[in-house]
Parts: sequence; C-alpha cells; structure tokens
Amino acid sequence: MTDRRKVLAVIAAGGALGGARWLWPQDAAAAAKKTFEIEKSDAEWRAQLTPAQYYVLRQHGTERAGTSALNAEKRAGIYACAGCDLPLFSSETKYESGTGWPSFYRPLPDAVGTSVDRSFLMTRTEVHCRRCGGHLGHVFDDGPKPTGLRYCMNGVALKFVPGPSSPS
Repeated sequence: MTDRRKVLAVIAAGGALGGARWLWPQDAAAAAKKTFEIEKSDAEWRAQLTPAQYYVLRQHGTERAGTSALNAEKRAGIYACAGCDLPLFSSETKYESGTGWPSFYRPLPDAVGTSVDRSFLMTRTEVHCRRCGGHLGHVFDDGPKPTGLRYCMNGVALKFVPGPSSPS
C-alpha cells in the first residue's frame, strides 16, 4: 500500500511539474539567449543592478502595478534602459494608461526589440532593450493614436533623464 502511494505521489508531482511549464515564458527566454551588443555575466549584472532591476531586466519579472515613481513623472526628458543607459522612450510619447505602469505609445527609433511571450496561458509581445536584451515589459494594441499601441513598461527597468525629450 505504501509503495502504491509513493508511486502515485511521484506521478502526481511529475504531472504538476510538467503542467506548470506554461508559467515559464518559453519564447521570451529563448530571446534572452540571443546575443546583444552589451553582454555581461550573471554575476556582473547582479553587481550592477538592484535586486528589483535584476528580477525584471534579467529574469523577465514584473514589478507590482502602481509602485513605480515614474508613473507620476511629468517632466520633459528621456526614459533610458536601467541596464545600459540606451535612450528608449521620449516623455512626449508617455501617457496615463490607468494600468499602474509607465506607458508609451512609441519607442525611440532602433531602441527596442520584441519577442513572443507565451507565459501564463496567453500570448503577448515582450519588449526588450535592443542593446542589452533587458526585459522592459510588453506592448499591446489598445493604446492611443497615432500608433494605437501601449508599451506597458516596468518602471524599475527604466531610468528617467530630465531635459530635452529627444536624444542628442
């Protein structure tokens, strides 16, 4: 009887682990394995970034909605990658989406890349920094004109640089 329970427990555990594969962003993880202009070891990224930045940028995490100080940022300037300082978004394209994350309707030219993210039983378009590959957030097609896009970004993945709203 005990052996039968152990066998059933092992089968159940294996099924649960196999069934949990939908939690891991398979396609986004594959995109993270691409080579980028800036390549660093895991130890180098951990030394450079805060734990929250590392979780989002390098592990494809998501910060809790409404926690970023950048949600309330209204000054003119540029939003750059917190991992490599690449200018990503202009304050001119930022808008209040009501989602709790900084949102933009257009990135700067040649700033971001995208990949398919099939985690959590849905298909989304993941957005990453084109230079270091850091995960920034996702883009959706429910944004305002002129693009109709909503780049929903993790504030911890960005750093705000006040000043002109176009990179020099």
